[in-house]
Amino acid sequence: MLFFTLVLLAGNTLQVNAQEQETEETGDIILKPVPKNENALFKKTEEIVYRLQIQNNTNEYKEEKISYLLTTDEGKKIRLDSERVAIRGGATKEILVKLAPKPSGFYRINFMVNSPDYDDTVRKVFGVDPQEIRSPLHKPADFDAFWTQSKEQLEKVTPRYRVIERRDLSTDKKRVYAVEMHSYDNLVIRGWLVIPTDGKRFPVHYRVPGYVVTLNPNMDNDDFIAFDINVRGNGNSKDVINIGTDNYCLVNVEDRNKYIYRGVYMDCIRGLDFLYSHENLGIDTSKIFVEGGSQGGALALITAALDKRVKLLTMQVPLFADIHDDMSVSASYQKQVFPFKVFRKYNDMHPGFTWDKFFNTFDYYDPQNFAPMVKCPVLMGIGLLDQFCPPRCSMALFNHISSTSKEYVCVANSTHEVDLNYFMFQNLWLREKFRIP
Repeated sequence: MLFFTLVLLAGNTLQVNAQEQETEETGDIILKPVPKNENALFKKTEEIVYRLQIQNNTNEYKEEKISYLLTTDEGKKIRLDSERVAIRGGATKEILVKLAPKPSGFYRINFMVNSPDYDDTVRKVFGVDPQEIRSPLHKPADFDAFWTQSKEQLEKVTPRYRVIERRDLSTDKKRVYAVEMHSYDNLVIRGWLVIPTDGKRFPVHYRVPGYVVTLNPNMDNDDFIAFDINVRGNGNSKDVINIGTDNYCLVNVEDRNKYIYRGVYMDCIRGLDFLYSHENLGIDTSKIFVEGGSQGGALALITAALDKRVKLLTMQVPLFADIHDDMSVSASYQKQVFPFKVFRKYNDMHPGFTWDKFFNTFDYYDPQNFAPMVKCPVLMGIGLLDQFCPPRCSMALFNHISSTSKEYVCVANSTHEVDLNYFMFQNLWLREKFRIP
C-alpha cells in the first residue's frame, strides 16, 4: 500500500510562501530540457548531456536565439553559450546541449529564449557524484554535553500521559486516540495515535511535523500504528506558543539555552518515551521508524541521532541542514526564500545582532552536527530545484551520517518536495527493512 504518499505531501510540507515553480507549458516558445540521466545525476567522468526540445506554440515561422547559462550552486558563472534556431509555426525541434565533465557538486543550468517579442527562462539543476560532497562540521566543543544535559532535564519532567479515545474519529478498522504529555520545561504537547483493530502487535510510524504544520490522525497505515506528534507551536500544541511562521524560528535565537528548538527536539524524544510507556496498546517497540519532511526531516534525523530507540529513519528535504553553506547558497538567489529570508530580516532589524551570534546559537541545532550520531538505516529524498533546502546542503548532511546502511533519492524536477515514485520506493524499503510481507 502507498500509505505515505498523500499524507506526507499534504501534512509535512513547509507552510510558508512556496518556491516559484518553473512553468514550461505556456508561452510562444516552449523549452523542455531533459537530462540524459533521468535523475539529473552524473559521474565526474561523464559528459553532461541535455536534450532540449523547442516547441513553437505560434502559427508563425520563428528564428530564435536559444541560450544556456551554467553556474555553480552559488551562482558563479561557468559557461554561457547560445545557438540560433529556426522553427516553423506549430513545429518542434530538438538540440543537444553537451557539457564537459564537472567536479562533484550541484550546478544550475538555465535555458533561455530571448527575442524582441518573447523572453523566457527554464531553470534546472544537476548533480555530479553528490555522495562525494563534503562540508566541515561546525560543532561546538560542548555540543554533546549540551544535549546530554537537555535530555537529563527532560527526564526530570513527569510526563503525566493522557490517552483519550476519540470514538467520533475512529472506524471499524482503526481506533483513534488523542494523546497528551508534559515535555521539556513542563510544557504540554499533544498528538494522535491510530491503532488498527485486529489485535496484533504493530510496528510504529512515528511522524514529526513540518514547520508550523498541523499533523492530524493518520488513517492510511494498515500495517503500522501511526503516531503523529505536534511539537510545541504546531497543530494542537499551540496553547502556549502560537506565533506564526515568520517568528517561530526566531524565538530566543540569541540564547542557545532558551532557543525554541531545544524544547522542540526534546518534544520528539518525549514522543518516544510515550511509545515505550504504552506497549500494552499493541506497540512493537522493536520496530519504530521516524519520518518527516522539511522541518520534520530535520526533526526525524535529530530524534534518531539522540535516541537509539529509533530503528529506521526516513526523511525528505531536511530543513536547516548545513546552515553555514545554506547561508552561502541562498545569498545568490535573486529573491530570498525561507529560512534565510527570515534570518536576514531579523539581522537587518536588530543592529546589535551579528551572524557570529546567530551561529553561536544555531551550531547547537544544525542537523548536520547530529548526523554522525545516526547509526540506524536511513533513506533520504530531496528535490534538485529546492531553494529552501539546497541539494548541496542536504547531501553534505547525508554524507556525514555514520550509518552503514543509507540511501538517497534525488528528484530532478521537484522543488521543496519529492514525488510519488519516491514514496513508492520508501514503502518497499520500509517493508523490506521490517520484514513486512
